[in-house]
Amino acid sequence: MEKELENLLVSLKNELDKCTKEFDVLNLKSKYLGKKSRLSEILSELKNMSVEDKRLYGSVINNTKKQMEQEVNEKIENLDSKVNISFDDTIDYDVNNGSLHPVTIVAKEVTDCLKKMGFTVVSGPEMESEYYNFEALNVPKDHPARDMQDTYYLDNGMLLRTQTSDNQIRGMENYGAPLRICAPGRTFRNEDLDANHENTFFQIEGMVIDKNISIENLMYVMQELLKEVFHTNIKVRLRPGFFPFTEPSYEMDMSCVICGGKGCPTCKNSGWIELIGCGMVHPNVLRAGGIDSEQYTGFAFGIGLTRLAMMKYKINDIRVLNSGDIRYLKNFDIK
Repeated sequence: MEKELENLLVSLKNELDKCTKEFDVLNLKSKYLGKKSRLSEILSELKNMSVEDKRLYGSVINNTKKQMEQEVNEKIENLDSKVNISFDDTIDYDVNNGSLHPVTIVAKEVTDCLKKMGFTVVSGPEMESEYYNFEALNVPKDHPARDMQDTYYLDNGMLLRTQTSDNQIRGMENYGAPLRICAPGRTFRNEDLDANHENTFFQIEGMVIDKNISIENLMYVMQELLKEVFHTNIKVRLRPGFFPFTEPSYEMDMSCVICGGKGCPTCKNSGWIELIGCGMVHPNVLRAGGIDSEQYTGFAFGIGLTRLAMMKYKINDIRVLNSGDIRYLKNFDIK
């Protein structure tokens, strides 16, 4: 067994040496450390060993696992440090030809902030199954929470995802624990259009799973995110909420910067904008993702990137962002 563990470690190192992208490294992590890996099989065999063999091999297996995790983490850190985007000075770029979309700018600011805190950016399909969009997130077919979301069902039995939370399950299945992921993307709901609602909008999902994770960790991440986007401290409030995939659940609101908290159509005259749904990951969701809910805890959050862009740039009508009016959108750029 010791020889097999040694060979696994050597094989992982050799494959990591060939990786040039973080995505490839994460796939190797899933291959060598995921729940379907050979190492996972060896760990599961421990329970059938004699007490003497457990003492003999237990520490060797765990030390090998730690070494493999260290190799993966060091490779990711080395790749991050080598990221260097440059432009060809021989090409005449006309900077007036276009600009970044406000949602794109905000998404970059949020993901940059999260990456500094050790998060990995992942993505998932927009056409999703009911299992990943609802059932694995603790929302069975007859759950009243489904009535809160007007879903676009497709003729092929799939649906257009109503939230980026489907990436929670896929992330746990692919990478196991511990885990820090964020997933920006487009979502769809059959909404009545008004100044604050669209039928397609952008969110970013975040999830952290580890030992001894608490709500204080969640609050810290949220505060740092808002500070990064708005470059100042933002007044926020936390209210009890309900999401089937978190327990306890919270709604985080921020003071409306469009009206200064006085009340306007964008904030429904309340002075507050509902921005973040968050909470501690429900044990049923951890188990659906193959995570031991007795050993690990975690938090998750979903941020409306479209609403965040509206607040940052004081846009009072969400429909402008999907209008495609270049004359309006070209006014935005990274500051």
